[in-house]
Formats: sequence, C-alpha cells, structure tokens
Amino acid sequence: MDEWKDMLRAAKEWAEEAGKYQLERAEAPLVMTSKTSAIDLVTEMDVWTEKYVTEKIREVYPDHYLKTEESGNYDGDSDYEWVIDPIDGTVNYAKGLPFFCISIGIRYQGETVAGLVHAPKLRETYEAVKGEGAYMNGKSLRVSDTSAFNKAVIGTGFPYDKGVDADNNITYINKVIPKVGGIRRLGSAALDLCQVAIGRLDGYWELKLNDWDVEAGLLIVEEAGGRTYVKEEEKGLFVLSANKALFSELRQIIGRE
Repeated sequence: MDEWKDMLRAAKEWAEEAGKYQLERAEAPLVMTSKTSAIDLVTEMDVWTEKYVTEKIREVYPDHYLKTEESGNYDGDSDYEWVIDPIDGTVNYAKGLPFFCISIGIRYQGETVAGLVHAPKLRETYEAVKGEGAYMNGKSLRVSDTSAFNKAVIGTGFPYDKGVDADNNITYINKVIPKVGGIRRLGSAALDLCQVAIGRLDGYWELKLNDWDVEAGLLIVEEAGGRTYVKEEEKGLFVLSANKALFSELRQIIGRE
C-alpha cells in the first residue's frame, strides 16, 4: 500500500505541473483537430500533457504498462498499469469552460488501487488509494445522504455519435427527468464522478465511455462511500454511480442491463 501511495504522490506532482501549463497555454489560440465527430476534439495540449505524463512515468517506472487516450498502449513487464486521460473535458478546455481535468488511474494485477483527478482551473485535486478513503485538496470526501429521488440532482452526458446513433441517452433522460429533482450535464465523466464523491451530485450515469474517462473517478466514488456499476458494451462502457440510498432506484429507472 505504501507503494501505491508513493505512485499517487508522483502522479499528483506530474498532474499539477501539467495543469499549470494547460492554464498558461489556454491564454493563447489552441491548435485542435477532430476525431470521431466534429465535437470530439483533441487539442495540442491533450497531446503535450499525455507525452509529459507518460515520459515521467517511464522514467520512474520503466517496466509499468500504460494505457492512454491519445497514443494508445505502452507495453511493460510489471503487475502495474497506468490509465491516463490527459484532458477529460477537452471541449470545455477548448471553449474556456473550467470543467476539465487530468485523470490518472493505477491498476495492480488488474484492480484499480489508486486514482487522481486534477482540475487545474477549479483548483481541485481528488484522490484515493484503495481502502484509504477519498480526498479533495486534503479534505475527506463523503457522498451525499439524499434519499428521496425527487430531491436528487443527477449528472449525465451524451456520446459523440449522438447525432447518428439512436442509442444516444435521450431515452434514459426521458425516463429520469420526471422523477428527479434536477439533471446536470457538465462535460467531463471523471469530474462528474468526483462530484458524486463530494456530494454535489447525488448520482451519475453515462454510456459509451472509455476506461481512461472513469478509471480514477470510480475508485474515488467507492472510497467516498458511493456505489458504482460498470458494463462493458460494444461501443464502450456504461457507467452508473450514486450514493447508497439512491443507487438501486437510479439503476432500476435507467434499466440498461
């Protein structure tokens, strides 16, 4: 466990340094391209951040596996794997909205044992080590105690192919809206999960995600006392999380099994 904490401390240092440069670079026009759709953006800072973080990891842990959003997988000869999203919420970053982050999850023998989500513009750093609780800027986190669904605020998002695939979350939005207190769409899966962990959101669901979007955030929710559900599907992951009082009801309303 001490080794997990050491790796998390290193990840935090690298993410904070990368985040500083993300903020500096955002003051000038960004070079960006599209991936799967016109709004599925990648900026030069996605590429720079991923290169910076992966090079730091390879210097200190040269035998570790890496799984990254932009450049793919790096082979290793270790029980450890790092799962990295250099900017989760790239559209927000490119548009000048503050809701974006660097997400780093660490797996040991296939199990997530440490997670970090650093949001430089918000000045919030979420972290967790398995069995050690979850924290934001050093303060212990706990999910909300909201128990009435009609008083709950739930987060969600939409896939990049929402305009060409009918499986675009509209069905589930229509199921949830009449029953819930409010819905929020913030634009970063990693930070949405962290909002559940800190109790600002009472629950969250989304479909067609990748593991680098949620690897760290899922552990942070669980270590903050929340529950999570992940299903691997043809076009990505279906993810649902909530506090313990609302989890089963949200899962039943969505009904995506």
